[in-house]
Amino acid sequence: MSNPNYKIQKTELLSDNWYTLNKITVDYQKKDNTWDTLVREVYDRGNGATILLYNKQKETVILTRQFRLPTYVNGNKSGQLIEACAGLLDEENPEACIIRETEEETGYRLHSVKKVFESYMSPGSVTEILYFFVGEYDSSMKISSGGGLEDEHEEIEVLEIPFEQAYAMIGSGEIKDAKTIMLLQYAKINNLV
Repeated sequence: MSNPNYKIQKTELLSDNWYTLNKITVDYQKKDNTWDTLVREVYDRGNGATILLYNKQKETVILTRQFRLPTYVNGNKSGQLIEACAGLLDEENPEACIIRETEEETGYRLHSVKKVFESYMSPGSVTEILYFFVGEYDSSMKISSGGGLEDEHEEIEVLEIPFEQAYAMIGSGEIKDAKTIMLLQYAKINNLV
């Protein structure tokens, strides 16, 4: 914390059940040089990484489909979400994390990935920064069926989809996940597939 215009006065732990939810009181200096106080809840779930797997020759991408409770609670009738492979860093560096997550979720063992950008995904309430990667895959890299880890209660369906079809799924509303939309748009803009 290095901005002298913001001074955290108090942090109160509200929940440490799944991740950490704090109530933070911060004094801040306004443009007219007066000070005011802001109280906000901040959710800390750690940082994460995500990847778009693509095959230039086949013009396909690998995505996943799984149940996401928050989307179900907010009106997604099936609770299923199509998204790019992703996971929390859990003390790993972003590259190591996404290589591990790719193998666990999709069954593909990658040897190299390319970081393309990073982004705060919901900066009004969540501390998470997400590291975005792309990586080429082919059938020789498939070492298992994927599907995630049973001890993490993951039941992930691996989808190989033609890139243009996946890109069109943004407009049709079949893909509503922000990180996936961002990666598909990155692939389109940079002619990856």
